[in-house]
Amino acid sequence: MGRHSATTRRGLRSPVVLLSVLLVVALTLWFSVDYLIKNLRPTGCGSTTSINVVASPDLAPIVTAAGRKVSEQDGAECYKVNVSGRESAATAESLAVSDGTERPDVWIPESTMWLQRAQDKGAWSVPVSGTSIASSPVVLAVAEPIAGELGWPANELTWAEVIGPSAKSLNVGFSDPAKDPVGVSTLIGLQALIKDTPDPGGASAAAMRKLSPNTVSQQSELFGRLPGGTGPAEPLAAFPTSENTLLRHNVKQDGTPLVAAYAAVPALDYPYAVLPDTPDAKRQAAEKFLNKLIDQETSEALADAGFRTPDGKALRDRSQDKRTTARPMTPMPLPAADQVEQVLNSWAAVNLSGRLQVLLDVSGSMNEPVPGTGQNRMTITVQAAITGLGLFKPTTKLGMWLFSTKLDGDKDYKVLLPVKPMSEQLAAGALDTVRAVKAVPNGATGLYDSVLAAYQDGRQNWEAGRINTIVVMTDGKNEDPGGMTIDQLLAELAKLQDPRRPLKLIGIGIGPGIDPVELKRISEATGGQAFTTADPTKIGDVFYAALSKLLCVAPQCKLPTGGG
Repeated sequence: MGRHSATTRRGLRSPVVLLSVLLVVALTLWFSVDYLIKNLRPTGCGSTTSINVVASPDLAPIVTAAGRKVSEQDGAECYKVNVSGRESAATAESLAVSDGTERPDVWIPESTMWLQRAQDKGAWSVPVSGTSIASSPVVLAVAEPIAGELGWPANELTWAEVIGPSAKSLNVGFSDPAKDPVGVSTLIGLQALIKDTPDPGGASAAAMRKLSPNTVSQQSELFGRLPGGTGPAEPLAAFPTSENTLLRHNVKQDGTPLVAAYAAVPALDYPYAVLPDTPDAKRQAAEKFLNKLIDQETSEALADAGFRTPDGKALRDRSQDKRTTARPMTPMPLPAADQVEQVLNSWAAVNLSGRLQVLLDVSGSMNEPVPGTGQNRMTITVQAAITGLGLFKPTTKLGMWLFSTKLDGDKDYKVLLPVKPMSEQLAAGALDTVRAVKAVPNGATGLYDSVLAAYQDGRQNWEAGRINTIVVMTDGKNEDPGGMTIDQLLAELAKLQDPRRPLKLIGIGIGPGIDPVELKRISEATGGQAFTTADPTKIGDVFYAALSKLLCVAPQCKLPTGGG
């Protein structure tokens, strides 16, 4: 009975074991086939295309998150996205003249103005428009205590109350419009405020003059000067910024709250621009990524970050925050490029912020001693230049070239200081660099070729919103027999003239070896003026007369009559 029972149990167990084995085999096969299907089936693309996207720093986190989601899809979309945040001014310059950074396939600056500016700088392959993926109105940020004095929150603030012709006298900050599209929008808003006054030109100049003393290069500097700050400068009552930046400031709650004053001015429009030289495969990937950036999921992320839709609609109800408004703000289109240039040229005339490129003679004759001084011409000229440059504002851009003959290979000139804002030059020890300049023994004066090269560079890098000027400092006349003639130089300078983009050459000549007529012809060919003296000890007077010509804008001051 026992054996029979055991046999029966074994008989019953055998089918169970067999079924278990079959089940394990079946599951193994199923998982294996599923793995093979997932990993070996055609994906629809032979390889994954990577695209490089450069976005403005405020938008970069949202674009990065969208790009990461695409890249995490295991190649299902056949492309990956590499995103980097970079200031638009730096990107525009790198597209015109490479700075060694990787060229983007897609650029998303905060404003279409930067696309136009990049082309102006010589980046001809940059389009002048793109597809807007978001927007943010340009507002006047008013310190909450000041807003209360102006009747807020009972009344919504207007630009007229803050910067209009009859506005209360307030200490208003301003970001340099030559570097910040927010500044451009503000100037356009100013024009709208004064257009119906009896003297629009005078009222415009007066309004811009109020902004000039507190003009800064970086908008972040404005936030550091709010009431309650610890800096030495007088606190600001208001300044222009984007609505998005104001919202982020208020959320941080680490400073004086700001109230937004709205007006119909061009908004930041965040254009998605695919560079024309982007290969076809990357262009297709860029188009797919654009669709990702305008889909519902990314739009929600942009709304959460305080941005509006391209048509100015706020997707988040901010009714609890009385400092801003959630009502639609239809973006005003940016005016045509020539209109923007006109506005910026008007600003430059009032603000006296320039782009100054100095061409300094270091030929052998600059080693000549100056009687009665114990110094040579080079030393006295450098001292005058250093003292004179201190007259310029920190926002003025300065660069310096040296010239003689065959100073850099076959070239008669070379760069001593690349063009940068004065504040950056001073911080980097530029004055010590200039003080160390020495004349080249036996070097001749390669004036014509050097002037043309400097003028061509100034034309290529011309900047709206600045007084663009070339200053030539020399003690002699052209002595390069292998170079161009005076007639050839004048002909080339004539070709480079553009009344809409004035670029004057100021000639400064010292010593008995100069040719006043030659320097005058060269300067006047550009609308500029020459200042000369046979006495090197008068270099200070001559240099200051030239700077007065450069810095003075009628009718605010009288132009010097000396020189020429």
